[in-house]
Amino acid sequence: MELEVDGQKLCGSLMLPEGEGPHPLVLMHVGSGPTDRDGNSPLISGRNDSLSMLAKGLCEQGVASVRYDKRGIAASKAALGSEEGFVIDVLVDDLAAWFVQLRADARFSRVTLLGHSEGSLIAILVAAERGVDGLISVAGVGRPAGDILREQLRGKLPPDLLARAESFIGTLEAGEAIAEEIPAELQSLFRPSVHDYLRAWFAHDPALELAKVQARRVAIVQGTTDAQVTVKDAELLAEAHPEATLHVLEGMNHVLKRASAAPADQMRAYTDPSIPLHAELVPLVAAAAKAE
Repeated sequence: MELEVDGQKLCGSLMLPEGEGPHPLVLMHVGSGPTDRDGNSPLISGRNDSLSMLAKGLCEQGVASVRYDKRGIAASKAALGSEEGFVIDVLVDDLAAWFVQLRADARFSRVTLLGHSEGSLIAILVAAERGVDGLISVAGVGRPAGDILREQLRGKLPPDLLARAESFIGTLEAGEAIAEEIPAELQSLFRPSVHDYLRAWFAHDPALELAKVQARRVAIVQGTTDAQVTVKDAELLAEAHPEATLHVLEGMNHVLKRASAAPADQMRAYTDPSIPLHAELVPLVAAAAKAE
């Protein structure tokens, strides 16, 4: 499938079950960075194919799905001219445009938004603005991104660089520009061209945003061996919405595979597409998409 937004083309994939419709549909948004519609990133050697596997599994259970490459990524690369000035609101608007198109499509009985990782926040922001049929957060954080980033950097940077990084985060959280020179070791995180994106991202508290969502069908899904997002994050999201159901999947990691916490097991899950999704995930998402 393709969608034109503001003169730019976004490319995606539709999986439509056999048989007479209309079918319930899950509209997926991927996680952060250069992650493509299948759940893979060029920053990691190998593939996990998590989202393409999820789409295939849903199709087998009678649930249609659309997943797409966000602006600047894979087949939608040309839709992003420059990182400078690019903010999370653009991704929110893009997901909303996909939702509007698909909600009007007679092939689909209802449209449920599914956001994975950073995509959880984007899906939540769209759901808070529009009357979506349902919302599924998978491995989504329940705290502001600045807090998560501080937590991830502790223990990974020497004290002097950690202090600089925390200072930069605080500056961006305050909506200000980083005026001082950025060390080479921190350029990948804090290069000037992404300051606008980080400021806009840091301004959102996912739990507070979820509290604004009017949808009755809200599912929060989190794995216990996720090395990037915690069960506590899922609990914070679930507590924020009175209708939310919390599903904690034992042994599921961030790319939705069964894996222990051992680094070698985690790496295999990220890089070996033959490893299946956690067995409970597809039935859970399918049930949430079909629920009245």
